[in-house]
Amino acid sequence: MTKPSIVFAHGLWADGSCFSKLIPKLLAEGYEVMASQHGLDSLATDVAAVKACLTRVHNPAILVGHSYGGTLITHAGTDARVAGLVYIAALAPDADETSQGLLDKFATTPVFGHIEVTDGRVWLKQSGVAHFAGDLPEAEQKLIYATQGAPVADLFNQKVEGTAWKSKPSWYVLATEDQTVHPDLQRSVSKRMKAATTEVASSHVPMLSKPDLVLDVIRKAAGAVSMS
Repeated sequence: MTKPSIVFAHGLWADGSCFSKLIPKLLAEGYEVMASQHGLDSLATDVAAVKACLTRVHNPAILVGHSYGGTLITHAGTDARVAGLVYIAALAPDADETSQGLLDKFATTPVFGHIEVTDGRVWLKQSGVAHFAGDLPEAEQKLIYATQGAPVADLFNQKVEGTAWKSKPSWYVLATEDQTVHPDLQRSVSKRMKAATTEVASSHVPMLSKPDLVLDVIRKAAGAVSMS
């Protein structure tokens, strides 16, 4: 069987290293892996960064998106090189929605009371890390704060074309203790995309707090699209 490649897409206040507990194990299992790095300057350029990674891998790919990365794989996933989608506590807007519009349909979560806009960028305050990744050890929470990527303030209001979950098989890791992307939002988007959904008692970052469970979901997705 030919294993698919795995391409990761990170969200806000993060970079590709947020998948550091997943990538070494997948590499050891023989998967080709890339993690897209996003400038968080515009939705279009971030989607282009994911598509650029697709040109660097050799097999049809599973796109794995966390949080805002779910918006990215929703748009980039219409590419013919994409075989499936894995969403981790992620946004997944429909064609007529933006990321912000999707968030606005559900209750505001605590993390948004702990942000600061400076010079046009949205920063996570130190007090917000507990609402973003509260089930991680203190040292890991400090690392998240120190390495955060701050988006431009209007990023979630931007729009591009493409709704991959309407045509590609999808899997969803639903974080039931999430204080960043509301669990009810996650239930809504995972249900409408008819994703194979796995719930986990986790903060917004299950790939860091529950990596073995997330790995299992990725393996299932990869197994479902493997080719002889």
